[in-house]
Amino acid sequence: MEPCKVLLVDDEEEFVSTLAERLRLRDIVAEVALNGEQALKAVEERPPHVVVLDVLLPGMGGLEVLRRIRDSHPQVQVILLTGRGSDEEARKGMALGAVDYLVKPVHLEELIAKIRKASPCQARETL
Repeated sequence: MEPCKVLLVDDEEEFVSTLAERLRLRDIVAEVALNGEQALKAVEERPPHVVVLDVLLPGMGGLEVLRRIRDSHPQVQVILLTGRGSDEEARKGMALGAVDYLVKPVHLEELIAKIRKASPCQARETL
């Protein structure tokens, strides 16, 4: 099984950089994008298995990024992540093709479990 390739999209740079490093320690190839435009470019150039996508992004919002990813790369799985979860956002995101929805703060092991569920890639659960 190949290692997981995950794109983390969040405008909170410290949070997303730390999360990426923690995923890398578990043999997950983690790339970071800080906005929707960077995310779409990364998906186009280096399609990941899974995108972990913040709903509230400056400029192009997460749901629009999700819509564009699903249109151009339907094989890429998307897990939505937000600091202010709502049932309405979850319903909209799932209707647009997200495979799951998590609310910050997210527990690393829960996120890894969701990544493994979303894609057949290999991700270690613990060190």
